[in-house]
Amino acid sequence: MKRKASVCIVLVLVLLMSSCSLSGKRAPTLSNPNADEKARAVYEYLCSVEGNGCLSAQQESTWMDSEDYETDYVFSASGKYPAMRGFDYMNDDFDGVNRRALQWWEKGGLVTVCWHTGADFSGAWDEAMNTEITDWKAALTEGTPENRKLLDGMDKAAKALSVLRDRGVPVLWRPFHEFDGAWFWWGKGGADNFVKLWRLMYERYTEHWKLDNLIWVLGFSHNGEQIKKWYPGDGYCDIVGADSYDGGAQPELYEAVKKLHTGKPMCFHECGANPTADELRQTPWLWFMTWHTEYLTDNNSRESLMALYESDFIITLDELPDLR
Repeated sequence: MKRKASVCIVLVLVLLMSSCSLSGKRAPTLSNPNADEKARAVYEYLCSVEGNGCLSAQQESTWMDSEDYETDYVFSASGKYPAMRGFDYMNDDFDGVNRRALQWWEKGGLVTVCWHTGADFSGAWDEAMNTEITDWKAALTEGTPENRKLLDGMDKAAKALSVLRDRGVPVLWRPFHEFDGAWFWWGKGGADNFVKLWRLMYERYTEHWKLDNLIWVLGFSHNGEQIKKWYPGDGYCDIVGADSYDGGAQPELYEAVKKLHTGKPMCFHECGANPTADELRQTPWLWFMTWHTEYLTDNNSRESLMALYESDFIITLDELPDLR
């Protein structure tokens, strides 16, 4: 009862202070001035949570026993579902992701989407790792055949995201993640080309496609080095974060991202072994997201999942306000 009472108090304060964080700071506004009402509501809620709690999140797979393999596993261990579910448009699974994302949103959960894809915007992880843009200058120059091909590829996800927009689903959109690691094609061209690529997608999706349901998540890798040169600017993202599979809450990585001084919420957008609740109190990422399959099952005991999801500091699906 104590836990639920405290959660109710927090949610009441969120409603009363929807444009402010609980620490009294005014919440940052979304980079897109035309962001729709639901995207703004989700962002205001996220801003209010940062520093006062941490959202649980879980990346899905689609090739195990069921489409809900990971979320069911978490529930079987803890009796709770994660607040946020991670999806991936890899292998052009646009219809499948949209169907599952809509179901999760209707269940009351938050939706985040990434995209493992090749330089021609097809395929999955292998293609993201092993393909490249051979002429970045041509690809990023308006009006060239290479630029037209790049935009046509980008538009595949834009079409899918517009379906979620039309169904009233706000999306925490996390494209081109781990860019500063330079192992995926979108980082292989270096920081300057990445910044141009990110801004191109942002402007294409926001201005041409009117994807006003997106909250843009900029996801650094675990490197934590030379972060500033990879940053596309305050007007092109809404949440910044990093990921690591080295265990714990990675306070050094948190501090490295914090040095950007954006004032934007910060998330731990991928991990294997989950941080503990106490570690997340000390290193206040807005959310942690456990990666799928064996990253979840082999790196986290059922006992640790129970302890984490039962913590008063960790927000689960049943503790989210109704943002629909």
